[in-house]
Amino acid sequence: MPPRDNPTARQVRLGAELRKLRERAGKTAREAAGRISTDQARISNIEAGRSGIGEERIRRLASFYACDDAALIDALCAISREHRGQFWWDEYRGVLPPGFLDIAELEHHASYMRSLQPVTMPGLLQTPEYARAMFELALPKLPDEEMEARVEHRMRRAAVLDREDPPEFAPIVHEAALRMRVGGRKVAHTQLEHLLESTDRPNVSLRVITFSSEQNVDMTHTALYAGGVVPQLDTVHIDAPTRTFYLDAEAELHRFRLLLDLGQTVALDPAESRSFIHHLARDM
Repeated sequence: MPPRDNPTARQVRLGAELRKLRERAGKTAREAAGRISTDQARISNIEAGRSGIGEERIRRLASFYACDDAALIDALCAISREHRGQFWWDEYRGVLPPGFLDIAELEHHASYMRSLQPVTMPGLLQTPEYARAMFELALPKLPDEEMEARVEHRMRRAAVLDREDPPEFAPIVHEAALRMRVGGRKVAHTQLEHLLESTDRPNVSLRVITFSSEQNVDMTHTALYAGGVVPQLDTVHIDAPTRTFYLDAEAELHRFRLLLDLGQTVALDPAESRSFIHHLARDM
């Protein structure tokens, strides 16, 4: 089978974790290839997410790398069993850019989520009108068909918060995001009311950092911290103006955990945040 052209973020992460295990064990790609009866090029493609790998081979490599973390091995095997067409977001393959599928995949598999929102509402808590107004800012202008597909996809993502065993979601939103009248006064007001309704969910705890806060928090870009089924699979998704990217190095994950902890300390608590949003909505 030829290498994949566009591996998913999960496939890339599987390969990255196998590479980390190999390097930690002090093994070469050539030695790993010999262990599973393949060639060095195939190992390179597996570790880049461009080639798949079966469960039996994952377990053989884990044994070769002296990895006895059963939970991690099981999680990697679970990723290897996933295939295209298995999940709802696969319907948008070829319709939307791959990044849209990757973020839906990340949220679906997260055991919990935390986010920093400097100037926009959390994607999972947006109204269709707010999302459409955001996508209308894209340059060059999006075709109508893609615009509607993006809005529909964003609304479907929110279902992860209402499933039978939903992840905990703890967004930290800056007051700047709440005050921006994206789409006009009516759209912005409806969005604030929707935020309040969203926090009725027991698994959603939203906090607001106000302009009056005297402690700064680095909220340069929107960031989502998604907890994996095991800590080694935690991932940070950064949404920058020109591109999105993923971080998984332990030092980077540690930095964002500290940043989110600081943000939580600086922000109003959930009850105070609800009251603050209520007053903003009333005055808008």
